[in-house]
Amino acid sequence: MATEHGTQIRRAKQGTALIAHRLRLRVLEGADQGRETTLEGTHALIGSAPDSDLVLSDPEVSRRHCSISTEGDKYILRDLESTNGTFVTGVRVREAELTPGMTLSVGSTVIAFEPKQRFVRLQSSDSASFGELLGVSAAMRAVFGTLERVAGTSLACVLLGETGTGKELAARALHEQSARNAGPFVVLDCAQSAGNLFESELFGHERGAFTGADRSRPGAFELARGGTLFLDEVGELPLELQPKLLRVLERRETKRLGASEGYPVDCRVVAATHRPLEDMVGTGTFRRDLYFRLAEVVVELPPLRDRMEDVVPIAEALLSRHEEGRSFSEEALDALKQHDFPGNVRELRNIVRRAAELSASATIAAADLGLVRQERPRQEAAASAGVDASVPLKEARAAWNERFETEYVRALLERHAWDFDDAAAAAGIHIKSLQRLARERGIK
Repeated sequence: MATEHGTQIRRAKQGTALIAHRLRLRVLEGADQGRETTLEGTHALIGSAPDSDLVLSDPEVSRRHCSISTEGDKYILRDLESTNGTFVTGVRVREAELTPGMTLSVGSTVIAFEPKQRFVRLQSSDSASFGELLGVSAAMRAVFGTLERVAGTSLACVLLGETGTGKELAARALHEQSARNAGPFVVLDCAQSAGNLFESELFGHERGAFTGADRSRPGAFELARGGTLFLDEVGELPLELQPKLLRVLERRETKRLGASEGYPVDCRVVAATHRPLEDMVGTGTFRRDLYFRLAEVVVELPPLRDRMEDVVPIAEALLSRHEEGRSFSEEALDALKQHDFPGNVRELRNIVRRAAELSASATIAAADLGLVRQERPRQEAAASAGVDASVPLKEARAAWNERFETEYVRALLERHAWDFDDAAAAAGIHIKSLQRLARERGIK
């Protein structure tokens, strides 16, 4: 279900009303007088290039002249290194905040900026799935309702959630249910970002662009042309690389390392992270402008422990996919209901797969699950785990997530005899991501 033409969702919180923005640009003076466009999305590109949102024939206008972005409740105008400059009230600006009704000048063209906003209420989905994501809980049906609405748009989306909650599955389903589903779905792990190598992965390179570049190679933006680019763990992107990504998103063009000519960017961007990006913006570790460029919609996937009613349906669906005709005993289902799943749905999937492979019986018993019996009720265990209710929720969640990551990584490595390759494969993450987590948590 798509948004209305020209309307976009800036922020999604499950079960709440959303602010929908509509950006209208109207040419008041110049060669294109009378031309106007109403935009879906938080970003408008103005220039003479044919893929601009407002295409101008004014010879004094650059191909990529300027952009307008919605950042929170503000509208930011940025000049994109144009030849003749961008002007507001007669003053040449590099960056300026626009208010409704203001005009801007590019070349000999004067443009009226007329934004509007209204509230849109999202409905929970009637479906118990979205792509391969499963859930009967109210929390997941609300998430599915948001994803269904977003899928039919071209909006950039940020998926938030702990490790194992299904962020990549959500991104892939967004792609499959979008108008770009015939194009490629390209995954780039930002946790592997390291200087030229990551820039090469993102933008591509020509032969001889750097030491070891013995052949030309397309980058992720080029490979994703006509489809979707999924930036996994975008919160790990180093601060020095963030302006380069922002520049591409703003200008909608880039070029390979070592190339003299660029190429247009034509893909939807979906990003994911387990880190609190808004907090990172506040601390200066993630650029505010990049955040708002990526986060036209933000969807948070709840951890499995907060939607325990989904455990049994997911487990039964996973078992059925593995082998039809098998089932869980009542004791096995009770054991699953009592487990906290620090690794979320990914952990549940691994538990079901292991039990199905190792058990010779048609009925999976509790002992086949390999779960450690919990001697205390979940509430008591949580209370004794150091949850500090005297601090704001975001701080408490961040501290809890840090403790979980430390304990999970240590237990994971011990389980696999400190073999990082095996441990990373079992956890469903890249080995470099596991190495980074171990290093950050001081696990040796």
